[in-house]
Amino acid sequence: MLGKRILDDEPDHALEDEVVQEVLKEGTDLRQYSHQIELELREVENQAIKDYTKESTNIAHLHNQISACDKILERMETMLLGFQSDLGSISTEILCLQKKSIEMSQKLQNRQAVRAPIAQFINDLAVSEDLIVGVVEAPVAEKDFITQLKVLNQKINFMKEQTFKDTRSSQDVRDIVEKLKLKAIAKIRAYLLEQISKFRKPNANYQVPQNNMLKFKFFFEFIMTNERNVAEEICAEYVDTMGKMYYSYFKAYYSRISKLQFEEHASKDDLMGIEDTGSRGLFYKTPLKNKSTVFTIGSRGEVLTPDGLEAPIIVPHAAQKCDARYPFEALFRSEQYALVDNSCREFLFICEFFMMGGSAALEFFDQVMGKTLHLLIKNLDAYVQDCYDTIALFLSVHIILRYQLLCHKRAVPALDHYFDTLQGIIWPRFEYVFQQNIQSVRDCDPTKFGKEMRPHYITRRYAEYSAAILGISENFPNDLVTRLLAELQEEVELFILRMAAIFQLRKEQLIFLINNYDMVLSVLTERTRENSKEAECFRDLLTSRSAEYVEEILSPHFGGLMQFVKEGEALTDKNQLEELKKQEKKALALVQAFNANWKRSLEDLNKEVLTSFSNLVTASSLLQLALTQLVHYYHRFHKLLSPTGRGQLTNIHHIMVEVKKYKTSFS
Repeated sequence: MLGKRILDDEPDHALEDEVVQEVLKEGTDLRQYSHQIELELREVENQAIKDYTKESTNIAHLHNQISACDKILERMETMLLGFQSDLGSISTEILCLQKKSIEMSQKLQNRQAVRAPIAQFINDLAVSEDLIVGVVEAPVAEKDFITQLKVLNQKINFMKEQTFKDTRSSQDVRDIVEKLKLKAIAKIRAYLLEQISKFRKPNANYQVPQNNMLKFKFFFEFIMTNERNVAEEICAEYVDTMGKMYYSYFKAYYSRISKLQFEEHASKDDLMGIEDTGSRGLFYKTPLKNKSTVFTIGSRGEVLTPDGLEAPIIVPHAAQKCDARYPFEALFRSEQYALVDNSCREFLFICEFFMMGGSAALEFFDQVMGKTLHLLIKNLDAYVQDCYDTIALFLSVHIILRYQLLCHKRAVPALDHYFDTLQGIIWPRFEYVFQQNIQSVRDCDPTKFGKEMRPHYITRRYAEYSAAILGISENFPNDLVTRLLAELQEEVELFILRMAAIFQLRKEQLIFLINNYDMVLSVLTERTRENSKEAECFRDLLTSRSAEYVEEILSPHFGGLMQFVKEGEALTDKNQLEELKKQEKKALALVQAFNANWKRSLEDLNKEVLTSFSNLVTASSLLQLALTQLVHYYHRFHKLLSPTGRGQLTNIHHIMVEVKKYKTSFS
């Protein structure tokens, strides 16, 4: 603004400066000039007064209008102040109403919050007519009774809570609830005892009443919660009833299936090393009259297959009609499968209906099944004491192992101790009888047997027996079984060597050894794994004896040539070539003899090998081994000859053609 004023004043100053300059230039008297200016100003002032006087009426009228406006504004101010006062009081009333609204809203929320618990409390406390009628009059098995029983159970639990809280209102209905509880317990007790009594009926299917009881398992829960004495009474009645039922069933079942066992049993005279005179019955007889010794498993191992393990149990009266007979392990499997099936169902029923688990369920199960399990243990112990059938014992052990796994798959550990007890009975007897078999082989006198080069029956027994034991234990190896098999194998090997010693000729000894080793190896590879330790051992023995036998049968026909090769190679290794040249005459003689006799010698070898071994495959294998060895000697002999001798020797192609004829015939 200051800057603007300066700019506005600037022309006036400039004008005055020009007037002053003009006055000074003309030389005018300044006092006169000042007086003139004052006169002009006064004239202007008088003119202004005249103008104001002329407009005085309008000015007075304007003054009156302004005064009237002031009065109006004053009245408006008064009215606005009144409005302001009224608005202040209204605001106070609004705040008061707002406060009252908040208080009323809080009271409403509090009452609503209390309403639901109070309604629930009254509902939990009140005893309706439907509840009374349902508990007192409805039959136990009907849905209405179960529904009202659950309602009653809730009220009983609610009353217990209120007792601890010392709620006075609960005293009003306490007597009614207590009477309803006693009535419900009495009806449930009678019903459950009635269901338990159904187990006692002859030939009754116990699963039917058990399934009915499971439908009403809440009954026992109700009694267990509200009247433990009655629950204990029901448990005791169930244990007594089911214990007797299972005991009588398995006692009768064992008595009946025992009559289905083969009449001929292995005895102490049926050990592996006992002389087979043919006067005793060592064979089980089936309806098809197939015979197998106590050392051969045959089809007995089928009890360990998945289908065999879970096959239906043997029905005694049906088997008697067919005149069927079974080995011990088949009867044992049927009995144990019946036990496993019943025990699993029983244990799961106990856990579900009686609401038990852990050690309590196991203890309750033992109370129910204990007497039955003791009976089965006693029966097995009685059989095992006189049993000499180790295959039956070993199959029984593996039946136990597989059924134990089956129980674990069904989440039933209740039979673990029972199965351990059975194995504790079987294993010592199995080891004892096994050791008796080993001792019988050890004590066997080879001189009482004839000079027969075919496989010995003791060797055959061993082969069948070891294959059976190895096949059974393949999925469940056992250190004791491994040790016993190793001992038995050692004794059988020694026995074979003792038997071979009764032959005077080494060739006959080798034929006997090869026949026995080959037979054992054939059985083992057919019925067990080819890479088993026993198979590898006899494979090595057979290989070494076969090599020796080949040398033995080649020697009568080509002994001079073979000896010359061995001596000549020894001289060559020592670099004594001059000594080898001195044998030229002998070498030429051997060439002449070979050329003259080699075809006939091959025919003789063929006949000899075929007549010495009853197994055509073994004979063919040995013949091929002998011919291969002969060709090998021929090549080595050819290398040692001088050019003259090589020229006279039969061409190798002729020999190979002849050798292939035998290979074609017997391979």
